[in-house]
Amino acid sequence: MRKLFFKTLLKINNKALPRYAGKDPMKLTSFQKLVLGFRYWVLKNAL
Repeated sequence: MRKLFFKTLLKINNKALPRYAGKDPMKLTSFQKLVLGFRYWVLKNAL
């Protein structure tokens, strides 16, 4: 059940949230770092 929830959330994230690949993490704003961390957290739990 938990895996299904995170896999669904991962699909939503991939469509809705912006991607920050190739950008320097030190130059991101606080909100961009928050989005990046959330995307990583969801990906980690979906695997």
